Amino acid sequence: MKLITVPTGIRRRLGTVLAALGIAVAATAVPAATASSAPRSTVALESTAASGSYAALDPASIDRFVRDYLEQTRLPGAVVAVTKGDRVVHTAGYGHTASGQAMTERTRLPVASLSKSMTALAVMQLVEAGKVDLDQPVHRYLPEFTLADRRSREITVRQVLTQTSGMADSAYPDLTRAQPHTLKEAVAAMREAPLAAAPGTRYRYHNPNYFVAARLVEVVSGQPFADYLSANLFDPLRMTHTASVDTTTEMPDRARGYVRAYGTVFSRPHPRWFTAGGHGVVTTADDLSRWLIAQNNQGVSAEDRRIATARTIELTHTPPKAPKDTDYGMGWRRNRQGDGPEQIQHSGQLLTHNSMATLLPDSRIGIAVVTNTGLISGDDAAQISQGLVDLARGKKPEVAKPFSMTADWVLAALTLLAAGLGIRGVLRASRWARRSARRPWWRTALRLLPQTLPLLFLTQLASLLGLLMHRSGTLAQTTYAWPALVVCAAAGGLASSTVVIARALALFRCRQQAISVVAK
Repeated sequence: MKLITVPTGIRRRLGTVLAALGIAVAATAVPAATASSAPRSTVALESTAASGSYAALDPASIDRFVRDYLEQTRLPGAVVAVTKGDRVVHTAGYGHTASGQAMTERTRLPVASLSKSMTALAVMQLVEAGKVDLDQPVHRYLPEFTLADRRSREITVRQVLTQTSGMADSAYPDLTRAQPHTLKEAVAAMREAPLAAAPGTRYRYHNPNYFVAARLVEVVSGQPFADYLSANLFDPLRMTHTASVDTTTEMPDRARGYVRAYGTVFSRPHPRWFTAGGHGVVTTADDLSRWLIAQNNQGVSAEDRRIATARTIELTHTPPKAPKDTDYGMGWRRNRQGDGPEQIQHSGQLLTHNSMATLLPDSRIGIAVVTNTGLISGDDAAQISQGLVDLARGKKPEVAKPFSMTADWVLAALTLLAAGLGIRGVLRASRWARRSARRPWWRTALRLLPQTLPLLFLTQLASLLGLLMHRSGTLAQTTYAWPALVVCAAAGGLASSTVVIARALALFRCRQQAISVVAK
């Protein structure tokens, strides 16, 4: 049996949230309660393949593993593309869409931030043509790009593509703001934005970097961004079912997908987000295979059509030399897990879909997965991708369940604990009031203060997650990302509020009775 561990960084951050929630729920105890223990950070699972044989990266083995994954995790649907060198190993669809249509290799799905690698390559084509210099300020090509911080005029094209521009969610939380309709509007909306750091000094993942990059493509090429991608990337690669859209409302079924809670999934519509340049490409498994081939074949398609030089492709895959805290190239991350070979990857996440593209330079294998679950409660694409990477390296892939499938049951226990403590506090409110009536008012107020912690946790939940994940969002968006966490926080907030109200009313009645007795 193989032990499947949640990635360390995510486990540590989400574990912090659960620990904080446990403390907040415990505050509803009267007079105190022991917080539940945090969830175990690992999940041990075995594959249920009938033969137990995954001898090679072939269609049968891929199908067997992905179907195992869907069965064990209740994932509604996924599409997969696997390539090696300049040939397609397998493309397929599994399960169904949120509208009930069977997934196939030609099902069009949003790939979210996998779009960034396409935007970056579009910019690099202009660099190859001599129309753009990577180390010149963006402002030279895009005078409309200006921020409140005067240092923004120093931001180079390279820094935008490598996410080292100094812009960040902490300074300009784009997903919490009114969503623009065009790239021109998106760039104009940044005029009052500050910088979080000096350009070139820190890496911070930030979608507006790629809004700027896409707008630069529009202005320099003289074409709408979507038209440029179609003419210079998608058509040459014969990605005939691929397009870039401006908003989630233009995606198939308006990007409706699924969220996971307590081991099950339910469909939800996606709110309107602006997506052009950063996360707006819609494509199929068949078309993703063509994209992977070009990436692993030095910019040349399976039909020998070149879209970029080998040097350009390598540059997009390679992180900059400075700052040193980044593994991010231009729409791709380059990393190594333990002592294993290098991987070049990028993930994509909407509230209802997630995706992962992986290149294995040592074997020229490419893997792309898109699933119709999103963000923290999903992350299925990353789990399936890792299984296929294991398969590509001759290992038996294991079905690793998403983190939330374990954590949600811990949250369910905390939810019940919060409800129980709330009921207990209400039932004992009169007893508490009789004891407190003899104390000074300030001591009574201090004893009530801990009861506000669960409510405070609820109101700050989105900010806390944003701080831990380096991404800013709203509480409404958190209901997609981790429904069970929001339910638990809401139960704690409601329980604590009810206890405070019950105690206040009981204390008021107790003191009124005391006044009546004195008056007689």
